[in-house]
Amino acid sequence: AACAAHLAGPGLRVARAFTGRANVHAEVAGVLRVERRAVDGFNAVDEGLTLATLADHARVEAGAMVATVKVIPYAVPSRAVERASAALGPGALRLHPFRARTVDLILTEVPGMKPSLLDKGAHTVRARVERLGLHMGAEVRVAHEIGALREALSAARGEMLLILGASATSDRADVGPEALRQAGGVVDRFGMPVDPGNLLFLGRLGERDVIGLPGCVRSPALNGADWVLERLAADLTVSGEDIAGMGVGGLLKEIPQRPQPRARRPKGARVEIALLAAGASRRMGGRDKLMEDAGGVPLLRRSAAAAADSAAACVRVALPVGSARAEALDGLDVDVVEVADPGEGMAASLRAALEARAPDTAAVIVALADMPDIAAKDYDALIAGFDPEAGAEIVRATDADGRPGHPILFGARFFDSLSRVTGDRGARDVLHAAQDFTKTVALSGRAATTDLDTPEAWKAWRRSGS
Repeated sequence: AACAAHLAGPGLRVARAFTGRANVHAEVAGVLRVERRAVDGFNAVDEGLTLATLADHARVEAGAMVATVKVIPYAVPSRAVERASAALGPGALRLHPFRARTVDLILTEVPGMKPSLLDKGAHTVRARVERLGLHMGAEVRVAHEIGALREALSAARGEMLLILGASATSDRADVGPEALRQAGGVVDRFGMPVDPGNLLFLGRLGERDVIGLPGCVRSPALNGADWVLERLAADLTVSGEDIAGMGVGGLLKEIPQRPQPRARRPKGARVEIALLAAGASRRMGGRDKLMEDAGGVPLLRRSAAAAADSAAACVRVALPVGSARAEALDGLDVDVVEVADPGEGMAASLRAALEARAPDTAAVIVALADMPDIAAKDYDALIAGFDPEAGAEIVRATDADGRPGHPILFGARFFDSLSRVTGDRGARDVLHAAQDFTKTVALSGRAATTDLDTPEAWKAWRRSGS
């Protein structure tokens, strides 16, 4: 705790120490800066005293763990603690919170272009912007011509300007960069060593940042534009030199539109289950659906036990912080993941479970705790269906009639996209974008589509003799 206290600058807090460990959490959403030399210096003092952090420039949500200090043996000498703390110095960890400001989006179009493509681009960009605490201002659609785009840029009043072109930017003389120059702006960088995201350009119009977005932003998958937007939203400067330094780690997960060959899932690959159980039971008239009796035990215990009996390597149950529901899990081989903001919806639970996953996890099965008929064999069927080489990187359960439902297995390719979902939509956008990589597995009866979130649903299920 003494060492961790040196890390807790503005926007960071140290949790109560336990079992030789003290964790540092973000109090607000933002971008984390990490001084590597300070962390390396700390870890060089004594092998029994360790500090692990998120990567430099990592985007974090409020409540996320950003660092952990751990004493590996039972104790280390006090002088080692003093030396390690001194090695950190000031500013080893710095959280730069996102700052609210207005963002204007200019979309260009060419003759014959489907309006739905423009709508999709605007929707995904808006989701990215709002997730960073920014506010969407004007949304303007103009012809994909230098003059039309120049006029739109000159008329824009947003504090940050985004351009999503109908055609990929090919060089500095193309429509987007040239329109920015003719509007009186400057192009600082064209292209970036991040894939997907190569065709981004970055510039300025007066004091305002201008980003020419790559076409891959129409997908919710992580791409280079996310890295630039995150830093700018946190009031960090982004120069051409900064972008040039993004190549290490810049080969991101392949997006569905651009598959690359991948190795077959190795035998015994790690699959975890994320059992989402942080909902507020708002449709139950004041009763907690997960604590209702389901075959002699609370529904939550029934669901968790089925998951724990499967071939999955780990079951992580997402619960609100301090929830009494945890008592229903006593004695089960599951890990509880606390969700700081369950009121946001399913996405908050999903992000928490993903953040807690083991580094070597090959796939995560997203399961809902209010589905009483899902059995261990059903999870095993999804795991057996996971075959990246054959293109089955998402495996979705259906009922016996083929209606899609839950659980759903997502391969590691989609973890970054899932970590960016918001609200109560869950993973629907990711699923829609990845239809070519989805395999369905039919479960018996209505197991994949039966959820008990209303008193009427409970009555019908009980009448059925399940």
